[in-house]
Amino acid sequence: MNDSIIDILKTILERDLIKLRVEIESYTKEENLWIETDAISNCAGNLCLHLVGNLNTYIGATLGNTGYIRQRDQEFSLKNVPRSRLLSMINETIVIVKETLDVITKEDLQKEYPRILMDKNPSTERFLVHLTTHLTYHLGQINYHRRLLDV
Repeated sequence: MNDSIIDILKTILERDLIKLRVEIESYTKEENLWIETDAISNCAGNLCLHLVGNLNTYIGATLGNTGYIRQRDQEFSLKNVPRSRLLSMINETIVIVKETLDVITKEDLQKEYPRILMDKNPSTERFLVHLTTHLTYHLGQINYHRRLLDV
């Protein structure tokens, strides 16, 4: 099997967004999504908002022209967003990511990503790999948050 990088990225992004949905659904008490401690300042609810905002910005809006406008500060300041809303946002993000990546070509991947990021201009391919690992990193934090604090 000789999958293209875009097929691999689509598979991993969809897989991990589904895992994100499962993690959010797995909290026994909805209010536990928002627990913070002295050692854990990013709760699962805010990390979920952050991941949805990140992917909707850098894949949906930038590559898919969805018109999404990010409010990054709210990703970390909003609290007690209903679990049902978080799940809807994840589901919407899955659709946006899949639809956007379905139209990305091999040539698009080699182009410079359309936004300057940390004073750099990575290729679109390199930045999509970054977004994939960013999702996975925070997904692990959410899993650990749930196992530690959802008691």
